[in-house]
Amino acid sequence: GKADVALNHIQKLYALESQLKTVPPDKKYDARQTLAKPLLEQFKSWLDKSSESVTKESLLGAAITYSLNQWPKLMRYLDDGRLNIDNNRAERAIKPFVIGRKAWLFANTKSGAQASAALYSLVETAKINGLEPYDYLCRLLTELPKANTHEQLQQLLPY
Repeated sequence: GKADVALNHIQKLYALESQLKTVPPDKKYDARQTLAKPLLEQFKSWLDKSSESVTKESLLGAAITYSLNQWPKLMRYLDDGRLNIDNNRAERAIKPFVIGRKAWLFANTKSGAQASAALYSLVETAKINGLEPYDYLCRLLTELPKANTHEQLQQLLPY
């Protein structure tokens, strides 16, 4: 059906991004302009055409309307080879905060909530930089009291 056509367009874009995973940003930019931009133009044409024949209240209609409304934002990744095609990495990074939101409702004080948020931030930053969060926090809490200089503090950063 029509949803399969949309998914096929999206799969082509992700397949291309998979091939470009290790390509430097300047070359990725060039490849996106040459290869991804035409795919996106085809997809946009399909979205425009399909929006006329699908009821806006249907799930597919809502998805098409959303895609068209977000189109300029979707195209932005073409302009910079350092950008990802999606925000999945950011979504994964904030997931613990979303989950923790309910727990923070029960933080007894503002400073308690801030301490929890700081801890989550350290854990997620360690993960992003390929460190085991528990090991990093143990090292940080052991070494931080001994750090007296800016350089020593810099060495404790997870990146």
